[in-house]
Amino acid sequence: MYGLIWRILPGPWPVKLVLSLALVAGAVALLWFYVFPWADPYMPFNDSAVETTAP
Repeated sequence: MYGLIWRILPGPWPVKLVLSLALVAGAVALLWFYVFPWADPYMPFNDSAVETTAP
């Protein structure tokens, strides 16, 4: 799959490298700012419960 993306990108290899880094940065930004905040309430990582008993 990475070979297919590399062949589809236009230009010589330095241009392809810059474009592929921009695509990776865009995917990371999309995940960081939209997908992860949307999924955060559904994750069980912050659901902690501490039970206390009255003495």
